[in-house]
Amino acid sequence: MKKNFVLISILISVAAAAQNINPDSLQHHSIQEVVVIGTNRISAKDSKPLSSIDEYLQKSAKIEMIKRGAYAWEPLLNNMPTERTVIAIDGMRIFGACTDKMDPVTSYVEISNLSEAEISSGQAGTAHGNTIGGAIDLKRNRTGFGEKKWSFGVNSGFESVNRQKIFGGSAAYKAPKFFADFNVMSRDADNYKAGGGAEVPYSQFRKINFSGNSGVKLGDNKMLEASVIYDKATDVGYPALPMDISLAEALISSVKFQLVPVSDFFTNWDTKVYFNNITHRMDDTKRPAVPIHMDMPGWSKTFGYFTNLNAELPDHHFTVNLNGFSNLSTAEMTMYPANSNEKLMFMYTWPQVRTLFQGIYLDDHFNLNGNSSLQISGSLGFHSNKVESEFGLNSLQIFYPEMDGQKNRLLKSISAKYKYSVNMFEFGFGGGYGDRAPSVSEGYGFYLFNSSEKYDYVGNPNLNNESSLEANAFAAFKNERVSVKLSSSYFHISDYIVGKVIGGLVPMTIGGKGVKQYGSLDYATIFNADLNTQVQLFSFLKWNSQFTYARGKDYSKENLPFMSPLSYRSALQFYKNKFSAEFSVFGNSRYRDFADVYGETETPDYTIFNVNAGYQFSFNGVKVLTKIGVENIFDRLYTSYADWNKIPRPGRNFYLNLNLNF
Repeated sequence: MKKNFVLISILISVAAAAQNINPDSLQHHSIQEVVVIGTNRISAKDSKPLSSIDEYLQKSAKIEMIKRGAYAWEPLLNNMPTERTVIAIDGMRIFGACTDKMDPVTSYVEISNLSEAEISSGQAGTAHGNTIGGAIDLKRNRTGFGEKKWSFGVNSGFESVNRQKIFGGSAAYKAPKFFADFNVMSRDADNYKAGGGAEVPYSQFRKINFSGNSGVKLGDNKMLEASVIYDKATDVGYPALPMDISLAEALISSVKFQLVPVSDFFTNWDTKVYFNNITHRMDDTKRPAVPIHMDMPGWSKTFGYFTNLNAELPDHHFTVNLNGFSNLSTAEMTMYPANSNEKLMFMYTWPQVRTLFQGIYLDDHFNLNGNSSLQISGSLGFHSNKVESEFGLNSLQIFYPEMDGQKNRLLKSISAKYKYSVNMFEFGFGGGYGDRAPSVSEGYGFYLFNSSEKYDYVGNPNLNNESSLEANAFAAFKNERVSVKLSSSYFHISDYIVGKVIGGLVPMTIGGKGVKQYGSLDYATIFNADLNTQVQLFSFLKWNSQFTYARGKDYSKENLPFMSPLSYRSALQFYKNKFSAEFSVFGNSRYRDFADVYGETETPDYTIFNVNAGYQFSFNGVKVLTKIGVENIFDRLYTSYADWNKIPRPGRNFYLNLNLNF
């Protein structure tokens, strides 16, 4: 029945696209995909306005999430983990402080301080740094200049599946030469219940997020802006991991100067300097049976800048971007033997690794004629790693006696995209080449435990740059009532970095199978495809559908991990006056092409049904949106290929969201 549902949805979506052709309704598609986020706007179109950032990002066909618990999911872009992608906030580079990826960059922001997520696939994302899979740039909310006005917002919500309480508030002021805004959001959740009512232990979390932003006009075309984000999470459980978090804390700050327009040729110039400080502490004190207690704190500090210059000539749009950063990543492990007379055991798991980067990015997007355009971009960067801890360096030299404390690399990228539009149809294709340096864990990690594979990992500073040849294409149709877009991409990744078993070494983690050292495969290939459709059935009724599929193999035809089977999302949306309602369904086919070499197993298929309704009204200048809904209506017990160690997902969840703006 589920397979029939998927097939029928595809056939109806494509058939609907062949009707109602209106040759005057063509709208050009941007190269980047944008996911709209934020509670500063009241919109009945949001099925759950107070969703987490993770839930918003999952709306993109390009993104899936690895879930290790109910909090801080790791975004996969083009089915690639964060080592192969770039995640930025307003162009700022930020690096997590956890060796187990408990704190992706997305965990340190909230919907209350973001407006949208710009998603760039493959080499289109190199404006933010060298990448293989692409980039996600999380854009900040900003009030902007205007007539003098105060505005306020209040948000609250509740979810039954984990008794999550959500509270937030905002205040903003704008004037012709000054603006300022401030917001706060808190979340407090207990353990969630899986389908059938079984409680998933160690899935609770507490979080509070503050954000501020202000700007002042220094002249008719000059502006200075400052912003800050402070995020603090405590008592965060990770049911799929052997440890939890006692503290995850981030301070993210920046100052930007903007000049617009610069001249008839230069249309915009903005320069930003930024600093962020991340602190992360793993905790095992609440686990009932711990063979040996460990403290595992981590720190990440980044100073950076970028200066971006835009220019225009007839039919040409130029961008030049200079960017650089300095990051210091440190992680420690202290083990406390049960016998207090025994000595403590200490080691660096990230041995104070200093990463320096300086790069330049160039882009020219130009019209070839009235129907076609070409975009060419390229980047060149200098990347340097240096181990600043002598003790940490000596530890790594056990495996690499001849290693130097510093490693320099040259990173490069080039790409081209062609787009052709005629009537209501649009087609495009492109290609590119790019490489990346190994991450801190891949290059310098020391006995990092992977709880899915049950191996300790050791970094390898001698790894080559991982490089990718990429091809992509899309075809789209759009008129006043129907839009359809089919996209695909193919990556041939040379020197693909994975862990390889080292024989004869004893794991440090109790219960571990052995030790793996990061090494390189000759190559691996990843294919992605997605189909997005939207049909305006009536003025009050809209139908959206999305289908995605991925396939990844290495040079020996072994499957790669975390490759999406056929997955689907479909929603029927009703809007009439101030009332809205939505019925939606999502699911995966059976995960058959699993990577047993990397500890994966087969996962059954599933289909989940949701429903929600909302009402939007105003009184005395106050705009109010109420939203109620039920997720996983039939309380299905299920797990997906992206759930670490097969932890079950939440069961039936009743939620209520209330948003007020005035």
